[in-house]
Amino acid sequence: MSTPPPLATTPASPLVVVVGAGPAGARAALSAARCGARVVLVDSEERVGGRHHRQPAVAGDAGASAAHPLELAVAAQSRITHLARATVWALEPGPAPGRHLVHLQQGPADDRGRPVRTLAADALVLCTGAFDRALPFPGWELPGVVTAGAAQALAEGQRTAPGGRAVVSGTGPFLLPVALSLLEVGAEVLGVYEAGNPARWLRSPVAALRDGGPGRLTGLGSYAVGLARRRVPYRPRHAVVAAHGRDRVEAVTVARLDAGWHPVAGSERRVAPVDAVCVGYGFLPQLELPLAAGCAVRGGHVVVDGRQATSVPGVYAAGELTGVAGAPAAAAEGELAGLAAVADLAERPGAAEAGARLAPPPPARLAAASSRVRAGRRFARALARAHPVPGGWRGWLREDTLVCRCEEVSYGELRDAVVARGADGMRALKLTCRAGLGACQGRFCGRNTAELAAALLGSPVADPHAMDRRPLAHPVRLEDLAGPPAID
Repeated sequence: MSTPPPLATTPASPLVVVVGAGPAGARAALSAARCGARVVLVDSEERVGGRHHRQPAVAGDAGASAAHPLELAVAAQSRITHLARATVWALEPGPAPGRHLVHLQQGPADDRGRPVRTLAADALVLCTGAFDRALPFPGWELPGVVTAGAAQALAEGQRTAPGGRAVVSGTGPFLLPVALSLLEVGAEVLGVYEAGNPARWLRSPVAALRDGGPGRLTGLGSYAVGLARRRVPYRPRHAVVAAHGRDRVEAVTVARLDAGWHPVAGSERRVAPVDAVCVGYGFLPQLELPLAAGCAVRGGHVVVDGRQATSVPGVYAAGELTGVAGAPAAAAEGELAGLAAVADLAERPGAAEAGARLAPPPPARLAAASSRVRAGRRFARALARAHPVPGGWRGWLREDTLVCRCEEVSYGELRDAVVARGADGMRALKLTCRAGLGACQGRFCGRNTAELAAALLGSPVADPHAMDRRPLAHPVRLEDLAGPPAID
């Protein structure tokens, strides 16, 4: 196995570790490096850009495009060390206040003997992003039912589609580019079903027009035009409420929904043949590392102040961890987080004695980044209001509908655990019916399980983030932990 690359060498400069190389992480790394800090940018993907600027793994692969300007900027910055295909599996408090130990491994996830490495971070910026939320419905465990994000990753990263005849169902503007990505790799899209009512955007016209920015509106318009030209039906207030098939999905049931997402009686219709169902009901932030660091979480997102600082000294968060508002808002938050990290390091006791060569961020640059962040947060709130996920989806379920696919726990078994056996929290649910104990460790089913249990209890469940708290954020082989880590 190749030796991990050495850190960018700038003697005596503080080390800022950025986890996640999407728009937020890349901007955080660039802004911190331009102010004189050493930066290590850690990401599980091969290339910089994240989902928003997805690139094929190797430039030159079929369908590969030129490197994104963000990727080129990171590569050109000598103070940034990019650790690709690396996963952070644990965080610990460092030897001094505000410092943290970042434990990671680098290389293919299924390789044996991946070296364990520890970075002693003077400041830590978390930009771990989010993943698709999928709602359960009868048949969603069938092969061919995938998340919208997975479908887009296949289309844009591998130039293939999960099936030849696909439907897209969920809520939010992300459905449109997913459908277009499928069309561009040769799939037939039979329909895009938006469970919500896009007219809700009229309640927040300023956020849509001003805070969203003309680029976002132009992009959505181009997606809509692309679908219309290919005569792809777009059906608001409709959703796939069941999938059918034996060995894989072969058909779906689509129903019209009322304002609470209850299926309207008599509106159900069958769509067939179908061999791919792409579902996406918004995004859930990846909270493992923020919770491991001790960061406060409210409403499912990391709490930050006006400078992207979390409740833990020396830890900053940016991007979808703090709210979903798209790539421009994530980039603005990342830039502000990187600037704030450097500004705080420059004022930390002992910084001058250590010979740290940091250039204080210009106030005008901080103000401009803060302004963009505020606009992004207004847009995030408007997006959440325009595309809520009301509780009517629970009516799609049958007794035998799986709510935890890994452990094959049905809704009936979950209800029995809550109603008959008194499970009133996420840990109790794990112990009584095994929901959340499978391979995904609750990442996929945790939010849905919590909402189902809360509805059955008539009150919020205890510790809703229990499934996000893990001593190890990623699997690590015991043999890899046997040797002493290399500390940088």
